[in-house]
Amino acid sequence: METAYDAIVIGAGNGGLIAALRLVESGKKTLLVEKHTVPGGFATSFIRGRFEFEASLHEMCQLGTAEKPGDLYKLFEELGVIDRLHFVTVPEAFRVICPKTGEDYSMPFGEENFIAKMESYVPGSRRSMTTFFQLGTEISRATKYLNESRGHPDTKVLRRDYPNFMRVAAYPIKTVLNAIRMPEKAQRILDTYWSYLGAPESRLGFIHFCIMVTQYIRLGAQIPTDRSHGISVALTEKIRELGGDVWFGDGVKKILTEHGHVTGVELDSGKVVRTQHVISNAAPHTVYGHMIDDVSAIPASELKLANARELSGRGFSMFLGLDRSPDELGLDNYSYFIYDSLDSDAAFASMTSLDRFSQVTVCLNRALPDCSPEGTTILYFTSLYFNSCFDEAATPENYFRLKEKLAEGFIANFEKATKTSIRPYIEEIEVATPATYARYTGAPDGAIYGYLTADLDNMMPRLMRMYQEGYMPGLRFCGGHAARSSGYNSAYLSGDLAAKLTLGDMKEGR
Repeated sequence: METAYDAIVIGAGNGGLIAALRLVESGKKTLLVEKHTVPGGFATSFIRGRFEFEASLHEMCQLGTAEKPGDLYKLFEELGVIDRLHFVTVPEAFRVICPKTGEDYSMPFGEENFIAKMESYVPGSRRSMTTFFQLGTEISRATKYLNESRGHPDTKVLRRDYPNFMRVAAYPIKTVLNAIRMPEKAQRILDTYWSYLGAPESRLGFIHFCIMVTQYIRLGAQIPTDRSHGISVALTEKIRELGGDVWFGDGVKKILTEHGHVTGVELDSGKVVRTQHVISNAAPHTVYGHMIDDVSAIPASELKLANARELSGRGFSMFLGLDRSPDELGLDNYSYFIYDSLDSDAAFASMTSLDRFSQVTVCLNRALPDCSPEGTTILYFTSLYFNSCFDEAATPENYFRLKEKLAEGFIANFEKATKTSIRPYIEEIEVATPATYARYTGAPDGAIYGYLTADLDNMMPRLMRMYQEGYMPGLRFCGGHAARSSGYNSAYLSGDLAAKLTLGDMKEGR
């Protein structure tokens, strides 16, 4: 028997969960379909021995607190789930180390603290750093106005109220930082967070970078006490409480169309579910390449855009459970950015090879002391490859040897950079490669950051395009491959945006 819904959401990742919750909260009969047996996608955890490992989350940078809420806190509050979630604030912004040059910088949260610390490292940087934060304030206000104008802003208002936004909107990070005369050394320290956005300073839009960094420093960063999977479960429960349906263990095989418009979905089980509106947490590459029943229904502009896009970083992660405490190991920080070069363009170029071991490593116990048994430590290692070098090197015969070789390299680089010894104390180890992420999340080639947010595919062109014609009627996207780009906060917010656009489509009969 066929059933019908006002909307169907494909995939219970961060974006899909929020999209489904917004739809059902708005009174729409909604079905969330997830191929896996648990919600979350990347936002989940797993057990090895006596350790519970977080699969991907390092920190959330647009959350804030009840006293100082960010956009994500307000969204969780509006959707009625904030009281079910518990967070702690990460102790410091970051520590960045370059073993090749011996550079080692630790930066705090708080705008004034951050500027003062930068001035101590780079005398004469205070003025340009102050300008950077001032730009962040104006840019945040301007992007809010753009969202409220739904792609039709008044240029007179932009020129009058947001003149500096207009001056910098089209440029990459490097161009703007040079224009405000930020010293080169200060630029390289500030650029530390580039790897969380997945593009270097010469290609990543200044708008995207400035919003993320200024909010991160001003609001601090938080992590959930129940791991990211706790958020996923809370969102799933709320959807069901409001009357939404969530089906696990049965993925969408086909999106059905008629005369170019979505008419339903066919599931792996053979069930057919009718709807006029689908929001996909799966990537456009996956949807257009494998899921649309009639490829002639796909708008030519959408195929052209998907084929023109460049996949972002392919994920490599390592999870260690150590049988010593952080104090015993000499691990004083929460996050360690260990780069071969503090020049983001050089670092980006080096990440096309398996013979480098740049990484972001998190000691979770420094934020959550009881995240593992007393006297133990959890470390997460994350790195990216910006091409298919892993797939080209891996074969069925050498896959496990290759994982072991890479794990050895990342551990050795961490020990060298931090001047600590962790190898003798490894009790549990798990390694996730691009193949792992492709298998468990469906991310094309294991690209955990979606499409590369760079050049003409930066955040501003993506956001402006959302309100233009060209999409397949009845189909919207959310998650890391959508307009807001990758990252936990972006994925959650993209789900809300996709749901609101879908509600608008429903209202206008599209």
